[in-house]
Amino acid sequence: MTDIPSLPEGYEISTDRARIDVGRVHRWLATDAYWAMDRPRERHERAMAGSLNFGVYETISGDQVAYARVVTDGATFAWLCDVYVDRAARGKGLGTALVTAVRDHLRPMGLRRVVLATHDAHGVYEKLGFKVLDRPDRWMALGLE
Repeated sequence: MTDIPSLPEGYEISTDRARIDVGRVHRWLATDAYWAMDRPRERHERAMAGSLNFGVYETISGDQVAYARVVTDGATFAWLCDVYVDRAARGKGLGTALVTAVRDHLRPMGLRRVVLATHDAHGVYEKLGFKVLDRPDRWMALGLE
């Protein structure tokens, strides 16, 4: 792994669910994230309720500028998803710092595996230790929609 930049000054990361700006996160995902386009707000809220949520906030204003969600049993497996950085806040290393914080938060749980899916951000995740599946032929998915 290469050197990972720390969270830039003026920002903080929290897992406090009460701090999540649900409307803002839903708007980001439902209108600007290829994997969640048109996701209904009610479904988004249910997803958040069953997940470990991470937010990045400006320390002075308290405004949320990034989000990530983890679905996990807390013992063996986790799925990192819905990673999003507000377009106005991109280019500052916030996404890398956020995923680093997620990784470091999950590490003490002793999980066997953390997975994610990405169309275009392989480089971001690879520098944090994620790799393409060694045996993708072992993985299957059941689509219910």
